[in-house]
Amino acid sequence: MNPTIAHAGLIATFKRAEADAAHKFGLIQAAAHKGPKAIQAATEAAAKAAKRRDSFAKKLGDLGVPLKY
Repeated sequence: MNPTIAHAGLIATFKRAEADAAHKFGLIQAAAHKGPKAIQAATEAAAKAAKRRDSFAKKLGDLGVPLKY
């Protein structure tokens, strides 16, 4: 596989993970008036999404691809 294509695929995956993390953090605000269990669930989902985003960012950093997020 061409390294450039591999980088492009990983960058696209990172961008999707980044958008997902932002969306999940937005859900915390929406869950704020639904009670503590909803806030807990939204917070856990947001943390997992952020961890996934950071994992892809680390992989890209190891490949020498600079990212800003």
